[in-house]
Amino acid sequence: GAEALEFHRLGLGEPVPFSALHGHGSGDLLDAIVDALPGEGPPEVGEEAIRVAILGRPNVGKSSLLNALVGQERVIVSDVPGTTRDAIDTTLVRGDTTFLLVDTAGLRRKRRHRQQIEYYSELRALAAAERADVALVLVDAAEGLVDQDLTVADVARKAGCSTLVVLSKWDAATVGIEDVRPRLEDRLRQRPPIVAVSALTGRGLRRLLDRVEELFAKHTARIQTGELNRFLGELRSQRPGPARNGRRLNLLYGTQVETRPPRFRLFVNDPGLVTRDWAYWVENRVRDRFGLAGVPVVIDFVRRG
Repeated sequence: GAEALEFHRLGLGEPVPFSALHGHGSGDLLDAIVDALPGEGPPEVGEEAIRVAILGRPNVGKSSLLNALVGQERVIVSDVPGTTRDAIDTTLVRGDTTFLLVDTAGLRRKRRHRQQIEYYSELRALAAAERADVALVLVDAAEGLVDQDLTVADVARKAGCSTLVVLSKWDAATVGIEDVRPRLEDRLRQRPPIVAVSALTGRGLRRLLDRVEELFAKHTARIQTGELNRFLGELRSQRPGPARNGRRLNLLYGTQVETRPPRFRLFVNDPGLVTRDWAYWVENRVRDRFGLAGVPVVIDFVRRG
């Protein structure tokens, strides 16, 4: 202790007494080190940030897309710890918009160091999607749409993500957007928009971020109750509700109860009369009318109280 005072004479500022043997003074030393470090830690990311998960089967170009996005000029990038022990989120700032690329640690790791267990990869993708607002589902433009791409898209839908299909490796494309659109619309309930990009040339990256912003605006939008109920009136006139044992379903009124993603509560005379086919029809009509392509629309049919 007293010997430390001798160091005052060196003119290096306040000495910190420290015992390596007992650990005394270690807290004070760490505080002094942190105070002396230049700059600040990564800023806290607010709720207004758009959380984006990059999903896709192996070798479809996820790492290349991430590197191309963070390598763009005029984009400020920083890494922030994610919620799992080894997750790293990447903050990407463009103009007034902050994008949080969720759990990019697994994408940045060198391939030989990555866990090759598919089950683990799927769990990781699901965890990332559950923290995201928008999922980018990558499809290899050189190979076209395969069944495993549809499985990845289903992970995003179940996690409540709005979905954007990204045709990657556009520079080596053998299929175009119109080649995959019919199958996507046939197989994917959310009918996601499609954008083509090349991580190699940078083509389409700006448009990709534009599409993410547009999708996020829909993901967080609130439809006015009056507008929704005028629309429900149109639905009643277009198609009568299903009937069973002489009793017909009547769609009475509705309201939006949540955003991010949008959730609606539609009141009916008897929820037991709702059929799957009719419920899908209502969901798709809501999506068409309010421009919610790619957005998970959740509808609860409840009995009027």
